[in-house]
Amino acid sequence: MEFLQVETNEYITTITLNRPPANALSQAILKELSEVLGEVREDDNTRVIVLQGEGRFFCAGADIKEFTTLQNEGEYEELAKKGQQLFEYIETYPKPIIASIHGAALGGGLELAMSCHIRLVSENAKLGLPELQLGIIPGFAGTQRLPRYVGAGKAVEMMLTSEPISGQEAANLTLANNAYPEEELKEQTFKLAKKIAKKSPVSVKATLELIQYTKSSTFHEGVAKEAQLFGKVFGSNDAKEGVSAFMEKREPSFSGR
Repeated sequence: MEFLQVETNEYITTITLNRPPANALSQAILKELSEVLGEVREDDNTRVIVLQGEGRFFCAGADIKEFTTLQNEGEYEELAKKGQQLFEYIETYPKPIIASIHGAALGGGLELAMSCHIRLVSENAKLGLPELQLGIIPGFAGTQRLPRYVGAGKAVEMMLTSEPISGQEAANLTLANNAYPEEELKEQTFKLAKKIAKKSPVSVKATLELIQYTKSSTFHEGVAKEAQLFGKVFGSNDAKEGVSAFMEKREPSFSGR
């Protein structure tokens, strides 16, 4: 693996995102993640998975530079669908996946974290969906998962302002299960993982399968619509301006076209 570090101890498999400086989600890193999850799915030595980031961040977002290589609405929509399919695979995975979040989980990074079964965060971490700052929208089911955790009103506020919340606020809003001082996060993550690893894999798998029935049919309809609109919005002049401004580290000037 070029961008992931994988280690298994005491029935816990740790997957570490390692793509400096921000662990941005490129198509290559998403492909590797899918491959690793496929490999350990039937591995009896893996009962719990911990997903974490190396360096300063959990994951500071998707790879915007890579996005600019795409040519049309159809390619953008297809990119969104691929990310959505992987994150749905994670959410419906038969073994619990714990996201251990420090530094930042922004954009695609937060969408990845929201697809995990459990999220633990450092108190000073930053979590948000800042895509509108670039004139685009979340594309990996973020518009559908965020309201499930924080409520529609707070989700709209977070997306329309592009302002992140702290790890502590995320825990208060139940976007995260718990928040800890950063120096305690790893210890607390593995303490929880070890507790879960002692449970019967049969009963854990059944529980995770049953949890999926709490999703409404409109969730999947919304995810499909998000991919369609992601492609449409990414093809707009505003998106071109927003991405250019991001690359040039300046304030965007949107025209509404």
